[in-house]
Amino acid sequence: MRRFDNQTVLVTGGTGGQGSSHVRAFHAEGANVVIGDIDAERGAALADELGPRARFTRLDVTDESSWSAAVLAAESAFGALNVLVNNAGVQNPPAPIENTDQATWSRMLDINLTGTFLGIKVATPALRRATGGAIVNIASTMALGGTAHYAPYVASKWAVRGLTQTAALELGRDRIRVNTIHPGVIATSFIHEPAAGATAAIADFYSPEPFAIPRLGEPADVTQLLLFLTSSDASFITGSEYVIDGGLLLGPALQAETA
Repeated sequence: MRRFDNQTVLVTGGTGGQGSSHVRAFHAEGANVVIGDIDAERGAALADELGPRARFTRLDVTDESSWSAAVLAAESAFGALNVLVNNAGVQNPPAPIENTDQATWSRMLDINLTGTFLGIKVATPALRRATGGAIVNIASTMALGGTAHYAPYVASKWAVRGLTQTAALELGRDRIRVNTIHPGVIATSFIHEPAAGATAAIADFYSPEPFAIPRLGEPADVTQLLLFLTSSDASFITGSEYVIDGGLLLGPALQAETA
């Protein structure tokens, strides 16, 4: 028996580099998958590729009514919702705080933070109807320390940490577990392509050479951790934070000849 047979999983940002990896892996493990995204063309194509256990729903994570429609789509198609992955997120163009406009600040918080809040709010009754389940919020290593020139993104992801822990306390008695994953530099277009309005990509600022594991992460690295946290193997884990960064936050791994 596969880990997610007879379960339904909703992944936001489900057409992106990490999101599509998560969708494919849940599906391979037997889950019904609901792909939530604003990119209807790519979302519909992915659902068609995966077949009858997959559905695409256009989801604007900043809009509560859009969330309600997505949860209804999951329950209507597959009878229940068991797992929510709040994966959708955007990055701000790098700039010091004094040069960051309020519109950029608001957009980061609307998508990265309010989108996660609305997902928890709207999905909770469905997860309760399913007699429990799991929520995983995808945060960032930038939620664990300050990062110059990325204040809006950093602030949004720090706030997701507090939101996650609060939700874990509120929902534990309903058998709903809530955890965060904090990816480091993962090799996706999110890292390799400049954010809207930017000329440099995040990857331009990070070389993996000093990491303890000297490579960029792959979406599959994050996906495997996500599968564990949303499975019955993690039934006693809630309100926890999982860093997956190859040792980025540890500092440089000095070689013997330079130590």
